[in-house]
Amino acid sequence: MNGQPYFSNKSIRNSVNRRSFILQASFLSAGLLLSNCFRKLNGPKPDYAHIKGKLRGPNAKAGHILRDKTPLPNPETQTSVKTLIIGAGISGLSAARWLLKSGDANFQLLELEDHAGGNSYFGSNAVSSYPLGAHYIPIINNEDKLLIDFLAENQVITHFDEQNLPFYNEYYLCFDPEERLLINGHWQEGLVPDFGVPTEERKQIVDFFKLMTGFKTAKGNDGKYAFDIPLDNSSTDATFRKLDSIPFTEYLQQNGFNSAYLLWYLNYCCKDDFGVLAANTSAWAGIHYFASRKGKAANTAENSVITWPEGNGWLMKQLRDFVKNHIRTSQMVYGLSYHATGGVEVKVFDLKTGKSSLIIADKVIMASPQFVNQKILKDIPRPGVNYADLHYAPWLIANITVNKLPTAAKGMVLCWDNVAYGTASVGYVNANQQDLKVIEEKKVLTFYLPLCDKAPRLARLEAYMRTYEQWLDIIIPELEQMHPEITPDIEEIEFWLWGHGMVSPAVNYVWGNTRKMAQSPLNDKIFFAHTDLSGISIFEEAFHQGIRAAKQVLGT
Repeated sequence: MNGQPYFSNKSIRNSVNRRSFILQASFLSAGLLLSNCFRKLNGPKPDYAHIKGKLRGPNAKAGHILRDKTPLPNPETQTSVKTLIIGAGISGLSAARWLLKSGDANFQLLELEDHAGGNSYFGSNAVSSYPLGAHYIPIINNEDKLLIDFLAENQVITHFDEQNLPFYNEYYLCFDPEERLLINGHWQEGLVPDFGVPTEERKQIVDFFKLMTGFKTAKGNDGKYAFDIPLDNSSTDATFRKLDSIPFTEYLQQNGFNSAYLLWYLNYCCKDDFGVLAANTSAWAGIHYFASRKGKAANTAENSVITWPEGNGWLMKQLRDFVKNHIRTSQMVYGLSYHATGGVEVKVFDLKTGKSSLIIADKVIMASPQFVNQKILKDIPRPGVNYADLHYAPWLIANITVNKLPTAAKGMVLCWDNVAYGTASVGYVNANQQDLKVIEEKKVLTFYLPLCDKAPRLARLEAYMRTYEQWLDIIIPELEQMHPEITPDIEEIEFWLWGHGMVSPAVNYVWGNTRKMAQSPLNDKIFFAHTDLSGISIFEEAFHQGIRAAKQVLGT
């Protein structure tokens, strides 16, 4: 849930229905869960008693109203608007920004939660702000003028040199040291396995990255890059697109890549960006992870990272603040139909007042995920869209406040990104890496756990049944493996559970019919924008999805 690759080692980086729900719950209660995930508790373990915190997440109650078709009050008021945007994640905010920059201010942006941001939302405590989802972006492809302009508007890019290469704001480029991996009892620099890796397996790792470098510059017979961002700019050449029809693991096997160390790293990458294992990722998407980024800068290396204490929440704030006068939060859209006047009739329930209203919009942009749209559009068919083709990965984010810096080994200081080989998580980042206060020891560590050991629906069900104390049982042992005796130094852990954290690019989704049709407007009235319409949940895709839908609305 992090962004996309910064290859890591310095030597390489430059190269449910209710019945089934109850049935499954009864099975789980009977003991199908792992013992360390579902122990019976009268309270926290003595070792954890000093740790304060809470378990939070998106508004599940509102989601259940939609899922269970709970009766809602009839609308009391009626208003009209030219354009209504549903969903204030990055795509919705980006669409709103584009409308406003284009001189169209007659729009409203509705958000289910009491805040904007989607999975770029963030939290804060007395120590720091911290991400609750995505936490960085690598430097941007130079051809991506729309995103380059946005970053320049907000001083992420400060100026350009004589070759028109961007200078990135030094305060936002990730400070050293950037990353380390605990492997074979040793902390090494970089995340690609190296320490203790046998020579023949190192060769496979080198050969893999050589192959990915070739894909990075490869172009199809249409002259387009084989792998690009936004991904809809990628080549239509069947030589490359056919890779979407097989799992990444099958592609690796076909090409002789069987090193356990390499396969661990590629699983780490797929978990990190897609929330699933390589076996559940299409080969096209797996290669895209490594081959799509080609950005160059005047003042930093390729694949350098841009980050903030609140992660991508910083970028979200810039979008949000630009359109803040148009945003209404705690608004649940629960019905949508065509209106006799030729517009779209939208039923909205205010979660704070408990009252419903009716909005008549000329056009609607649905910047909400497709599993939500399926409920809202229950009476409007979407030809060619098979919702079963979309898979959403659940995640747990843990923001851990410690009263002193954890140490990795004698003489090693805290890195920005810290990962342990062979563990379930994808490690943690130091949310305070960009802080200029060097004497303050308290820090917030943001720990990422993709819940991908089971099918998403079952993993999601298990996750919702766990208590705060049971999550401690899962997280703290891994922290202790990385930093022995860290537990007494933990003051607080805030858990944030994403039941549908991100879409995953399953086989045949990126270039399959469902994604293509899901992007298609309905009767030139209803338009769609969300990263699940890309298949890859990264900031750039969300940003461009919003602009694409806004341009369709404007007819430009």
